[in-house]
Amino acid sequence: MPNKTMIELSFGPAGFVDASLSEMAHALVGSEILKIATEIRAMVAAGKTVCNLTVGDFNPKYFPIPTVLMEEIHKALTAGETNYPPSDGMLILRQAVADFTAREYGVRYPIESTLIASGSRPLLYAAYRCVVNPGDVVVYPAPSWNNNHYVNLTQAKGIDLATRSEDGFQLTIEQLAPHLSSAQMIALNTPLNPSGTVMKAEQLRAIAQATVDENAKRTKAGRRHLFLLFDQVYGSLVFGSTKHDHPAALVPEIAPWLITVDGISKGLAATGLRVGWMLAAPEITSRMRDLIGHVGAWAPRPEQVATAKFLQNEAAVHAFRKQMNTAVHERLEALHEGFTAMKADGFPVECIHPQGAIYLSL
Repeated sequence: MPNKTMIELSFGPAGFVDASLSEMAHALVGSEILKIATEIRAMVAAGKTVCNLTVGDFNPKYFPIPTVLMEEIHKALTAGETNYPPSDGMLILRQAVADFTAREYGVRYPIESTLIASGSRPLLYAAYRCVVNPGDVVVYPAPSWNNNHYVNLTQAKGIDLATRSEDGFQLTIEQLAPHLSSAQMIALNTPLNPSGTVMKAEQLRAIAQATVDENAKRTKAGRRHLFLLFDQVYGSLVFGSTKHDHPAALVPEIAPWLITVDGISKGLAATGLRVGWMLAAPEITSRMRDLIGHVGAWAPRPEQVATAKFLQNEAAVHAFRKQMNTAVHERLEALHEGFTAMKADGFPVECIHPQGAIYLSL
C-alpha cells in the first residue's frame, strides 16, 4: 500500500467540547464500583497481587458457566443462530422463562408478559423510563444498587430510606408507609446487593399488599398507580433454610403493578453472556419492548437459544445450582467465620451471617 501522511487530530483544550454536551450528560455520575474495578485492574497489570472483591463477578477458573449451557451455545452458533433476535426476545426463551418462573416461584405469567434483554441492567433502566416521569417519587433502600443513578437519569425525585442491620438492610412496611401515597415506584432487591441478605416473607407480603391497597384508592381517585420494581437476579442464590419469595406468590393481586427482573448473570455465573428477562403485565412489557428495541439492548441470539434449552433441562439446572450455591456459600462462610473470630479476639467487628447473593455485610 502507498505511504500516507499521518494526520494527528486535535480536540481543543480541556472542556472545549464538553461544554456543548447536554445537561443530562453533565449530570451523569459514573459507576463507583466500576471505577474501583478499573483501579484494581491497573494494579494487577502493574504486577501487584490483589484479592479482588469489587465487582459482583466470577472468576471462570473457579466458577465456569454450566457445561450444558456452553454446549448449547456452540450448537446454536453452528446452526447459524447469529442474526438479529426479535426485539422482545426469542420465542423459545420467552416460553422457557415463563415455565421456569412458574416452576421456581409458583406464579404463571403468559408469554406476552416476558421480555428478554442484554442482562438485567437495561431492563431496570427501561422500567424507570417507562414508569417514571420527571419529578415522580421513587423510594428505595440505602444501601442499594444504582437506584440513585437511575433516579438521576429519569429526573425523578429519589427517596433513599436508611435501613438497619437488624432488618437485614431491607426496607420495612413501617418505613414505606409514609411515602405510599406520594410514590410512583418502589424499588426492591432481594437477595440484596450489597448486603447479601434476604427480605423476609412477612415484610414482602406487607409491602405488596400495601401497594395493592394504595392502588385501590388511586383507582377511585383517577390517579396514576404505584408500581413495585422487584429485582430478583440473585433469587436462586440463597443458603440454608433461607427462602426467596416472589411477591405475586404472596399477594396475587399485585400482578398489574409488579415488574420483576431476573437473568443468568449471577445464578449461572454467566455475567458476560448478557441474558436477562423481565416479567410484568403485558401492557408494560409492550412499552418496554419498544424502548429496548430502540436502544438495541437485546441479548445475543445464540445465547438466548442456549439459555432456553438450559432452562428447559430441569436436571441440569438443579445440578448446577447445587454446585454453584455450595461454592459461593463456602466462601462467604469462610469470611464470616474469620470476622467472627476477630470479634472474639476483641476487634470492633460486626458481621451478618450470609443469607444469599455473593455479598457479606461487615
